[in-house]
Amino acid sequence: MTKAGDLCLSAAGARVILATSSDERHPAEHIMDGNPETFWTTTGMFPQEFIISLSGVFKINKITIHSSLVKNLRIETSISKEPVNFEPCTEKVLIFVYLLIYICFLLPQLSGIQAAHLRFVILSAYDHFVAVYSVSGDT
Repeated sequence: MTKAGDLCLSAAGARVILATSSDERHPAEHIMDGNPETFWTTTGMFPQEFIISLSGVFKINKITIHSSLVKNLRIETSISKEPVNFEPCTEKVLIFVYLLIYICFLLPQLSGIQAAHLRFVILSAYDHFVAVYSVSGDT
């Protein structure tokens, strides 16, 4: 699900610095560990969010998210040194596919957006809980 050179992998220096839900069996760090078998899960009620801080400011051409049961997703970006002053980037309604991980490609129409931090806000879901398997960012 992820690839070498991906800006959003922990191996590339990225970190999840905030997640609104916490389950010790499925922590937010699983989003960026490169393992397609692990995931972060929400613990109910929406909105839920997580913030990924990259290892620097990058020009991003595409963001891909692998998730299950996410319905409405908004992505915001920040180029500040600290994760503040987020600007809306894109919002999308994801299609429900029963028992499958949905792969959503975001930002191809906004190629070249700069970001040091990415905030993912899950506004609504198709169930009480969702899973996010990975996020990848390509330059």
